[in-house]
Amino acid sequence: MEDNGKTHVQSMPRIGDKAPDFTAKTTQGELHFSDYNRGSWVIFFSHPADFTPVCTTELTEFAREEDWFHEHNTKLLGLSIDSIHSHIAWVENVRRNFGVTMRFPLIADISMDVAKKYGMLHANESDTASVRAVFFIAPDGAIRLIMYYPLSVGRNMAEIKRVLLALQTTDEMKCSVPLGWEPGNDVIVPPPKTITELESRDGVTDKKIDFYLLKKSV
Repeated sequence: MEDNGKTHVQSMPRIGDKAPDFTAKTTQGELHFSDYNRGSWVIFFSHPADFTPVCTTELTEFAREEDWFHEHNTKLLGLSIDSIHSHIAWVENVRRNFGVTMRFPLIADISMDVAKKYGMLHANESDTASVRAVFFIAPDGAIRLIMYYPLSVGRNMAEIKRVLLALQTTDEMKCSVPLGWEPGNDVIVPPPKTITELESRDGVTDKKIDFYLLKKSV
């Protein structure tokens, strides 16, 4: 994007960054993000526009799964570059057509201020619609995982739930998880950082592939 000959580069938050704070108008009233995030995980996602087919399938499913996310100490938060009146009308349309209500807040970001803070506008995709971004934000306000999808491809709810549980598990158990990990599967013990830790693995045979790759049950 150019203005008076100067190029403006949109900031792109990265994994490990503090989630940008903001205050915004939503379908649940004014929301101050740091207050909303305090003490719980937040899955913050953007969609291109209200009353569009792919977005309707996605946010309808978020609404159906909201109780599951609450059970896992996670709040949902949506955003698009639409007015609050459009959001309210769409919530009612979804309620009538699908029998579910989007009770999580939807940010009305007409000014694009929040979308720009989170790098949700990708010029080569659209200058006026946010891409399908998903930010996993921990209770301490740190961004832990980011997903980006183009306008034409819907997200995968099973994967969103899987990686949330993976993040929570690795935090709780101070471990990592392997390819394709699912809840209940073995996790990976951090590799040894000292000779003493290395020697402590001598003689271990159960779930040990090699000195650097040791699994354990959850």
